[in-house]
Parts: sequence; structure tokens; C-alpha cells
Amino acid sequence: MISSDASAADEERVRRACAIAEGDPEALLAIVGPTATGKTELAMRVAERIGGEIVSADSVQIYRRFDIGSGKPSAEDLRRVRHHLVDALDPLEAIDAALYAESAERAIAEVRARGKRPILCGGTFLWTKALLFGLAEAPRGDAAIREKHRVLAEAEGRPSLHARLAVIDAKSAARLHPNDLVRVSRALEVHELTGRPMSAWQEEHAFATVKHRARLVGIACDPTRLSERIERRVRAFLDAGWIDETRALVALGFEGARAMGAVGYREVKMHLDGTLAERDLHATIVRSTRVFARRQRTWLGHADVEWLA
Repeated sequence: MISSDASAADEERVRRACAIAEGDPEALLAIVGPTATGKTELAMRVAERIGGEIVSADSVQIYRRFDIGSGKPSAEDLRRVRHHLVDALDPLEAIDAALYAESAERAIAEVRARGKRPILCGGTFLWTKALLFGLAEAPRGDAAIREKHRVLAEAEGRPSLHARLAVIDAKSAARLHPNDLVRVSRALEVHELTGRPMSAWQEEHAFATVKHRARLVGIACDPTRLSERIERRVRAFLDAGWIDETRALVALGFEGARAMGAVGYREVKMHLDGTLAERDLHATIVRSTRVFARRQRTWLGHADVEWLA
């Protein structure tokens, strides 16, 4: 949500981000950072100042109906600034980094054709990398293989797929969380289709070719302050009806949707299944979100980000 009573520090960040954007108008401005740092708020205010439109890079906000737990922009936010790739897919539609990059390319071209400035904003950094640098020339996804993996994950648990990956591609397994079904499945899929590990394809590619010159801007947030923001964010989502939203999604047949495996939705689903008590839900989601934020910070540590204090 966007606060109408912005602090002096918030205003200074907006001013600096606008200066970066206006000082390099040919570059794509990308607002990045760990979850809960305030990316959307900053992107919204910058867009209003410089005549921009937001191109989302969020793998949950792209799905319709997954609203509360994704921190999706409100209806008012969407009226104030045009957003792209928010509410773009039905819950059971498939998307990967390559398909996202194609969609984002089209959105950026449309924004620029109208004389507006595209502003990339989101925390799905593989998607951001795919857009900015392209992806390794690994084969396209195979729906049958992915469905096979999904069935195995449901029957044996997601860590079982991760264990299989560790046998054939230790490097990919080492960087992927055992519960990251989408990326673990993709790494297994590539090996099944080509006989080569995903890590070998990625090492050849090395994200060395720049497709979009970009200026990456993030909000600096120390771990203690970020942890406090995460706690407040999770509490606000739960108070807003996150459990009821997830219950409704399950009732509509979206239990197997990709977004249901996202941090937070996964834990709420565990509560609905009876494996996580409601009294433990807030703390469990906070803990998972902190782990996710640490992974995001690790990725950003290797990127050229201009941090705003």
C-alpha cells in the first residue's frame, strides 16, 4: 500500500531514484530488493513523477486471485499507475523465466511506444536476470515431465525430487531449496531432455550478454529493521484475510497452482491441512520469509545495485 504521509527519508529516496532515471533515460530502471523493503511504494512514486508504468517481476502477483499473500497492488494503486504482468494469468497457467521475459519484452515495448518510462519492479530475480541477460539455451519446458514431477512431489514430498537432483546435478541442488518445486523440477526436466545438467547450461551462458542495459536501484534495509518489517507485513496479511483467501483458492481447485507453493501460501495451506497450528502460523511464515529474504540478498550481492539509504 502507498502511504500518503511519506517521511523525509522516503522522499529523498524518490528524489534520488528519479535523478538516476532521468540522468540515464535510455536505461531500464529496475527497482529491486528483498521482500518487504518497500519496492512497490518506491516504484509507484517514481512512476508518478517521471511518467512511468510498472512492469512487474513477481511470480505470485502475476496470478489472478493470489492477492493478499502476494502483497499485490491495491485497486487504487492500479488506478494511479498502470501496471503490467499483474493479474495476467489464471492460477493454473504455466509460466517460466523464458516466457516471463518474452511477456516483459512486449510490455516494455508497449510502454515506450506510448512515450512512457517502463519501471521494472519485483523480487523474482531469476525473471529479472532472464529479461536483462537472457537465459541459457536449454530446451523449452515439457508439460508431461512437469506433471510427472508434480505428482511425485505430492506423493513423496518435494525434498524427494531435490534428492534425485543431487544425484545428477549436485551444483544445481546445492543452490536450490529442497521445497523449490518449480526450479528443482526444471533442473530435472533439462537433464531428462538433454542428458546434461542444468548447471552446465548455465555455466556456458553465464548471463554474459546484456539484452537490456539497466540501472538497478534498491532500498537499503539492515537485517533487524527488515525482520521487523516482515513481521508487520505477515501480521497485516493474516489480519486482512489471508487464511480465508487461501481456503477459497483450494475450494476453487487451485491447490496445485504454482503460486500455492510460494512462501506464505505454502504455510497457510499447511495450516488448512491440519499440519500447522494457527498459533504457530505467523511465526512460521515470518521465519520462511526471512530465509527467502536472505536468498534475495545473496543474489543482489552479486548485482550492480545502487542502494538508497
